[in-house]
Amino acid sequence: MPREQVSEVVAEMVANVVAVTVEPGAPVAPGDTVALLESMKMEIPVVVELAGTVRAVKVAPGDVVQEGDVLVELVH
Repeated sequence: MPREQVSEVVAEMVANVVAVTVEPGAPVAPGDTVALLESMKMEIPVVVELAGTVRAVKVAPGDVVQEGDVLVELVH
């Protein structure tokens, strides 16, 4: 049986988490938005590049994230 591959979706900048649009167990496809961040009065959607299933959500609306912080873990 093949092992699960885990990948992390990370913040690309310092930002406020406006919304999280997935929950653990949700399937995602390339291009799906998993979170919405706000930085310098701009809303930035965070999209996944690979298909998978959400393993864990590491942030909540209202959180402040730093560049490189893990937002969501996926399994493939």
